[in-house]
Amino acid sequence: MTKILVIDDEDSLRETSVAILRAGGFEAVSAKNGGDGIELAHATLPDLIICDIRMELVNGYQLLTAVRNDSVTATTPFILMTSNADLEGMRQGMDLGADDYLPKPFSPAELVTAVNARLKKHRMMTEQAEAKLQELRARMSTAIPHELRTPLNGILGFADIMRKDYMNLQPQEIAKMSERIYRNGKRLLRLVENYLIYAQVGAQQIDKHQQELLLHSSTDALSTIDELAREKALENNRVNDLDLHLEPASVAISAQYFAKIVEEIGDNAFRYSTKGTTVYFGTVTEGSDLLMMVIDRGRGMTADQIENIGAYVQFNRKVYEQQGSGLGLTVAKQLIEIHGGSLSIQSDVDHGTTVTVRLPLSTGTAAPE
Repeated sequence: MTKILVIDDEDSLRETSVAILRAGGFEAVSAKNGGDGIELAHATLPDLIICDIRMELVNGYQLLTAVRNDSVTATTPFILMTSNADLEGMRQGMDLGADDYLPKPFSPAELVTAVNARLKKHRMMTEQAEAKLQELRARMSTAIPHELRTPLNGILGFADIMRKDYMNLQPQEIAKMSERIYRNGKRLLRLVENYLIYAQVGAQQIDKHQQELLLHSSTDALSTIDELAREKALENNRVNDLDLHLEPASVAISAQYFAKIVEEIGDNAFRYSTKGTTVYFGTVTEGSDLLMMVIDRGRGMTADQIENIGAYVQFNRKVYEQQGSGLGLTVAKQLIEIHGGSLSIQSDVDHGTTVTVRLPLSTGTAAPE
């Protein structure tokens, strides 16, 4: 049976609400103040909480904050009751995580309708989240084994040749095999790093304190982009294709995370464009932000493909021999967004792709008026 927790310091309204809900087929429990309500929410784990705003000691906003900050009750649907449904108060409640408002006085039908509507929406959101999780699991079950095996097979294969036949190998052959082993090892390391970042950010394991530290970091954008763009061009034997137009600027992001963003976007640009076509890296300051643009003349993406970009999504795998799990761009987007920035993609099939990154500048490096 669906359990509803009613919290109100007005005895008659609280008891009436409980009676209406029980008559409507719900299991209803109640608390007469905010302190008891917090304890009861944690102890009974209700499917929905209905709480008055104006209460002594612990009011509805404070109780809502406590519920949202508790991992056990953080996702519980929450309806605030109020006799003063002013815009400012409603905005405050929504900012704190309220799902709905129920103006007082209300009829039995209005109470039951509000409860049913909120429970239905919560069920839909839960089902959607579960569907996305199942989809991600399916993608991971096919993408990750392939992406792990490919570099591992290269490492093991060349290492086995060197181990068994080292006496007959020429120094040049050993050097080439060592280089292949090194590149496969780097590819494997990058996959693991991307997965760890994706899991950490996706599980919201970067807390507010960590985010504050990240936002107070500073990285020289010009030197980082210059170094990594040239490195990617060299890796892909595309040194003559690189076109750099960079302005001096520092961004409010750690060097590690900024390098990851540049690496993943640059890697896509070189990997999915043809040798002999230009790959452009450019930056410009705009107000308090840095805009970085990476433009390639590759095969591009459709609007649907851009819309569906996500972890372990690969497009046209049967048509193109595509290396990569599809995770890199998702990781880059997550890192950009937790630093208060944005990533946008414009693409034209068979003509190329433009990726634009907007990140906040470090304090004191905003563009002049």
